This record gives sequence, C-alpha cells and structure tokens, in this order.
Amino acid sequence: MEKNKFYITTPIYYPSGNPHIGHCYTTVACDAVARFMRSKGKDVLFLTGTDEHGQKIEDKAREAGVTPKEYVDKIVDKFKYLWEYMGINYDRFIRTTDDYHVKSVQWIFKTLHDKGYIYKGEYKGKYCKPCESFWTESQLVDGKCPDCGRDVVDAKEEAYFFKLSAFSDRLEALLQTPGFLEPRSRVNEMINNFIKPGLDDLCVSRTSFKWGVPVDFDEGHVVYVWVDALSNYITALGYQNDQYNDFEKYWPADIHVMAKEIIRFHSLVWPAILMALDLPLPTHIYGHGWITFGDKKMSKSMGNVVDPFVLGERYGVDAVRYVILREMPFSGDYSFSNEQMLQRMNTDLSNGLGNLISRTTAMVNKYFGGKIPENTATTEFDADLEAVAMQAVKNTQACIEDMHLGDALEEVFKLVSRANKYIDETAPWVLAKDPANNERLAGVLYHLLESIRICAVLLTPFMPKTMPTALDRIGAAEAARTLDSVNTFGVLPKENPVTDGAPLFPRIDIAKELEALAKIVAPEKKEEKKEEKKPEKKAEKKAEPETPAEISFDDFVKVDIRVGKVLECKIVENSEKLLCSKVQIGERVHTIMSGIRKYYSPEQMVGKNVCVVVNLKPRKIAGVMSEGMILCAQTADGKFTLITPEAADAVCGDRIS
Repeated sequence: MEKNKFYITTPIYYPSGNPHIGHCYTTVACDAVARFMRSKGKDVLFLTGTDEHGQKIEDKAREAGVTPKEYVDKIVDKFKYLWEYMGINYDRFIRTTDDYHVKSVQWIFKTLHDKGYIYKGEYKGKYCKPCESFWTESQLVDGKCPDCGRDVVDAKEEAYFFKLSAFSDRLEALLQTPGFLEPRSRVNEMINNFIKPGLDDLCVSRTSFKWGVPVDFDEGHVVYVWVDALSNYITALGYQNDQYNDFEKYWPADIHVMAKEIIRFHSLVWPAILMALDLPLPTHIYGHGWITFGDKKMSKSMGNVVDPFVLGERYGVDAVRYVILREMPFSGDYSFSNEQMLQRMNTDLSNGLGNLISRTTAMVNKYFGGKIPENTATTEFDADLEAVAMQAVKNTQACIEDMHLGDALEEVFKLVSRANKYIDETAPWVLAKDPANNERLAGVLYHLLESIRICAVLLTPFMPKTMPTALDRIGAAEAARTLDSVNTFGVLPKENPVTDGAPLFPRIDIAKELEALAKIVAPEKKEEKKEEKKPEKKAEKKAEPETPAEISFDDFVKVDIRVGKVLECKIVENSEKLLCSKVQIGERVHTIMSGIRKYYSPEQMVGKNVCVVVNLKPRKIAGVMSEGMILCAQTADGKFTLITPEAADAVCGDRIS
C-alpha cells in the first residue's frame, strides 16, 4: 500500500431499470472528492460499476424476451452515458458479469468454504425480491421489508451460509472505532438492531434461479448477491485474477460511499468476509441519506424519479451537481423539489457567484482596459475579506475530507457573500469618478479577482465544467489554479487579460420554469406520440406529394459532404430513436446524433464508412452538441438506410461531390 494513494468507491448499481437523479448523488459526491484528492497530489483510484446478477434481473429479462446479459448490457450503457453526461471522471468501471470478476468470486467462495466459514444448509424465511434480501420474521416492519417497505414472500431452498455470527464481537469492536462508519447514527443502528439481538448467518447461494456466478464445486448453486457484489472492491484491483495488478498498491479502500439502505452489508458482511480472508479492512465507510420526493425515497418503482438529462439540459450539468451536493445533509435525507432546486440556483449561483464574476470582470474591463490591475493601495475592508478567504480555504478542505460536502459548499459561499458585500462597502464605481482614487480602485478590483479565483479553485471539484471558464475570465494562469495556490492571497499577476461574457449562471424565472417542468413529458412518451401520428402523415404525403424547393448549384456546393468512419457509437438515454456516434473525418472526430437506433445497433455502426455533412451548424440534441449529419435514405416503408461510400479508394476525410 502506498501512503499517497487514495481509493474511493461507489456501490455497484443494480441495472434493473434506467438510472435517475437518485443514483447521481453518490457518484457525483465520489467524483467531487476524487477530483479534490487529485488536486492535492494523491494517486487516486475512483471505482464504480454495476451489480448485474440476481433473480430480479432474470425475471425482467424473461419478461422482455431477451437474455439477462442482453438486458443488462442495454441499461449499463445508459449508466455509463449518464456518468459521462454528469461529468463523472471515474478511473475504473466494473461489471459483475466481467470474466475476471467471476473467476475471483469463485475463488473467494471456495476459499471461505474450505476454511469452514461457508457451510451448506436450508434457507426458510422471508425474502424481498427488489432488495434481494432475506429477513427473519422479527426483522420485518409491519410484515414488510424493513429497507424498502415492500411485500416479502416465503422462501425455502437448499443454500450455503456464511458464518456471520462468528464475527459478532470483532464487528462490534470495529464499529466502535472512531471514524470507521459515518455518520455516527449508523453505528448505533448496526449495533442495536443487528449485533445486539444476535447476528444470523448469511445466505450466500441460491438454487431457485440461474443468473449468477456458478458455485464451481456444487452444480445448481449460484453465488448470492452480497458475496458477489461486495467482492468487486478487491476484484477490480486484480485480487485473484490477472486483469489488474494493483491490489497491493490501493487496498485497503480509503472510503466506501453508499446510500444508507445498504450500510448493513458494507459495515457488517463485507468486513466479516475480509476478516475471514485475512485481508485488511477499509478505512472509512460513509452511508448518506436518500434523495426523497414527497417524503418517499426516489426510485423507478415508486414512479417519482427526476430525469437528470432534462435538468441538465435546462440548467446546466454543473448547476445540477451543485444543488444535489449542496442540499444533501451529512446525516439525513434531501427532500427534492423543483422549487427548492431553482431557488438554490438563483440564490447561490446566479445572484451570488455569477453576479460577483459578472460585476467584477465588467468593472475591470471598464476601468482598466481588461487587464488585471496591480494590487496597490488598500482599504479598511481588505484584511477582513482576506481573512474570510483563508478561513474558507481551511474549512472547505476539512469538510471535503470528512465527506461533509454540503458544509464545504456553504463555506465557499461565505466567501462569495463576503466578496459581494465588499463591493458595496468599497463602491468601486464611486472611486472611479476621481482619478486620484485609481490606486485604491485597482486594489479593490484585485481583491475581488483574487476572491473569485479562490472560490473557483475550491469549487472546481464540484463544478468541473464551469469553474475553468470562470478562471479563464479572470486571467488565472495555470499556477493560480492549483489547490496549493489558494493558501496564498495575491497570486494573480498584473496585466493578465480579464474578459467579460454571458452570465455563467443565468437568472431563472422560477414561476415560468415550474410551469414548464410540470408540463414536461418524458422523452420516450413524446416519441411514442409522434410515432402514432406517422402513418397518417405518410398517407397525406402520398396522396398529395410536396415538391421540394429548388436551390441553385451555388447553394448545393456550400454543402460539404465527407467520408467519415464511425469510431464509437452508443444509445442515447431516454430516446428510442437516437444514437450518439464519434465519427472520424480527416484528423478531427465529430460527435453526431442520428435518429436511426431502430434500424442500426451501436455494434453495427462501429467501423462503418458513412457520408457526413460536416459544415452543418452544430445544435444541441438531447443535451449533446451534434456536429454534423450522417446521411441516410428513407425508403417507401419509412425505414432509414445508411448511404455509404462504395468507392474502394475512398478514405476518411475525402470530400463527396
């Protein structure tokens, strides 16, 4: 293990349905912490992935008429696309269907069996299929699953069990270790609700379904979810497989992050498995609250999910990242509402940070020709502003390291508020009226630029797309963008260019937006409605064909059509029509959205040479900027067929004329 390493994980998500904003908090939180640790110079490994086995997946695949692997492949693509859309910069993505993971899990299961920690018996009790959890009668709440509140069913089958009860004393001592499990309320819950009443041995194999890792020494058994899923944290490092070779470097994990409903498995079952394997234990486990909607946990099955693609397209991904991280309390739930979200965006981002940047850059352009002024004469308010800035630096970093991310953002915005107040106190527009105050004015604007710089650097892990633009506008060179640089007030060099521009966070008309959001129909429903109308429209066109408007030859030659090669292609979230392709045209790669998903799979697209209009004005489609058009022919029955260059000597980038 290296002292400078930092290993952070999300849980691996269950791909039984499309991802939503309820999935986003954990992953965005881990991304922000990982980015922060990288900025500190840590060697970071950020792991996420998907937990793809189990009865629920097998049942859903059967209902859909596909294999379980085909079913999860489609949804895993959507998770990966959402993470890319949300700016998640993970280092490794594990799937429990990966061959190397399966190999490791089989070794782990057999080793635990051979060491006497796993034994065969018969399971009889209550089972919650959505949670894939077994419960005793006494653990049920009003006869239902204590985690999700759904109905449970009687279950009885031959199974293997893990001797969890043998680790009770060691687990209680571990939970009492300061900082191992946070928040502290989770510790009391685990000890009082599970350890004190007596830990039951854990069912770790199933025979009633087949979709899982086979127990290689007992045909008919598959490894049950928690041994399979929890092991991902070490198999992804190469433990007992040859896919990776950095287990010794990164293990133990510095922090496992997850929502509170799976804390029991991570703080009791996972440490017990590691103890049985004689492996080091993770340093920290953090179980955050839920994003709730109307006081209920946000989930697909509850029908109360919020589409992050819709929110990101309307308000910007960074604004969405900011709100969910700012609003989630350290030890509680975040009750999501559109109104609260929009108010936070206006108050903090538009009126606070955005206004500070706009006012400051505009004054620097007006009074100093768009150049950073020299930090000359001081005012009576400077020392207090500098003190608030340095305190914000200290407090923000401490909060991030403790996973108090909402508090960290609050600390940064204390500096934003103080800087805006500083503008009112110093009144630079008044100073500008008298040339004798020029040095004093320069000092005021320099202090404002420095305050913005410190805020932007501290906020970069949280808003990685927008903050670099803020730093560009204030003329911050690379040396002024490092985390180390914020420990000093006065880093910006004079004369660097300062640019004004459109507001980074435009003010939102909340009443208008609430009305618009209430009317938004899920994209897939919109498409279904359009498709229902197509036959009628085609019939009208057939009876009364339209003559296309004529264009001149000069108009035609303006269209630049080139040979392109599809390098990557994936499905687009919440759309039955769209594919997103990466197309190489000459030396440049274009991102192109095409409504041909019904006729071509991503696998069919990759490697194809296609005809592309490359000088079409880019436009945003489903939140992605499309940089061209792949040409297709529409047949009489409404299908689309790719127009492909047939010439044997046509190469990528050639112009078609």
